[in-house]
Amino acid sequence: MVSVRFHFEDLEVWQKAVEFTRVIVGMAEGINTRIKHYRLIEQLESASSSIALNIAEGKGRYSKREFIHFLYIARGSLYETITLLVILNKSNIISEDQLIVMKNSSQEIAKMLSGLITSIKSSMSSEQRASS
Repeated sequence: MVSVRFHFEDLEVWQKAVEFTRVIVGMAEGINTRIKHYRLIEQLESASSSIALNIAEGKGRYSKREFIHFLYIARGSLYETITLLVILNKSNIISEDQLIVMKNSSQEIAKMLSGLITSIKSSMSSEQRASS
């Protein structure tokens, strides 16, 4: 049992992003096509893992502004992942059902990222007003 915890591990959006990547990796392992699309599959795994990685990296930065910057990068990685899933679906490599499930999961993560960004920006504005 791991007893050391980092602050980013408490973020629900980070937890969801890790689970999202776990599902993507499982899906990627099951891809078996006549022509191996290794580059696309590697990019899919990379983009999906970048979501949680950027949330964690941003949480470890020294300012809220930097954290927000990394949350935007995480959101970009999420959109990249969905684009790759769409390409794989249109290439008949993953099913429509797989795409729908992953889009639903990603939409939840996108909303959580946007909510966290808004919350941090709001707290920054409150701090600025309080110091004036």
